[in-house]
Amino acid sequence: MKAGVIVFPGSNCDRDLAVAFERAGAQVQMIWHKETELPTDLDIVGVPGGFSFGDYLRCGAIAAQSPITRSLIKHTERGGYAIGICNGFQVLTETGILPGALMRNANLKFICKPVGLKVETTDCDFLSGYEQGQEITVPVAHHDGNYNVTDEKLAQLRDEGRIAFTYSDNPNGSTGDIAGVISKNRRVLGMMPHPERCVDALHGGTDGVAMFRSLVDSVVAA
Repeated sequence: MKAGVIVFPGSNCDRDLAVAFERAGAQVQMIWHKETELPTDLDIVGVPGGFSFGDYLRCGAIAAQSPITRSLIKHTERGGYAIGICNGFQVLTETGILPGALMRNANLKFICKPVGLKVETTDCDFLSGYEQGQEITVPVAHHDGNYNVTDEKLAQLRDEGRIAFTYSDNPNGSTGDIAGVISKNRRVLGMMPHPERCVDALHGGTDGVAMFRSLVDSVVAA
């Protein structure tokens, strides 16, 4: 599997995401945000966490206007895989690739700690390595992780099985305890917690390993 990780000014989890892909067996290349086209042979594009453009205006808003983002939108429209983590999730909502908006945490504080997540669906290649209802522990580190959607959109996400993870103990006020969602074609995942930070036991946990391995296995087997 060939993966590309987009790098914006202020990204700080791009290397972590690249390492997680590599550990799962993917070939990875880093892509600067001023590039106008993604490599044509990529299977998946990773939009990493961090503070792109210093979180000015609105988290992810400036990054969503970067030249490479137009190619990212085309990639997802063609059915390509993409994952956005933390700030990357914010970018995916700002571009309209995923629904909803990420707002300031309900307690108005930056949150940085491991949190419990419940796997809500395994019907996508990112999550097929887990069991539905499985509880995993993944770290969060965000100030604007309060996921908001309308009641109508929340009902739609539930009906279509597009909620990927929910928080066991909601840390930020997210609608429906949502920690991550997937696209309608089930090939784009956005989530606030950081699975790329739990792929090595020496770093405190390995609950993110199944996500990267199941994706690579699915792509390779296709």
